[in-house]
Amino acid sequence: MAHHQSAKKRIRQIEARRLHNKFYARTSRNAVRALRAMSVKSEAQEMLPKVAKMLDKLAKKNVIHANKAANLKSSLTKHVNQLS
Repeated sequence: MAHHQSAKKRIRQIEARRLHNKFYARTSRNAVRALRAMSVKSEAQEMLPKVAKMLDKLAKKNVIHANKAANLKSSLTKHVNQLS
């Protein structure tokens, strides 16, 4: 157990950040799943920029790796373009 005040504060900060990151990662993961499940092209095209923005924010905050965000955006764009 931490004895110094600064170490205790650090533990509180880390826990708060972990929960924050977990929430936004889960939310964007569900959005990616929803976009992949779509079969109507117009709806998917409307949702794609929102999901891409979510992924970019996660990458910027180092919740996910930048390359992972790029790979997800690429595959989602490919999926949307293949819809008829």
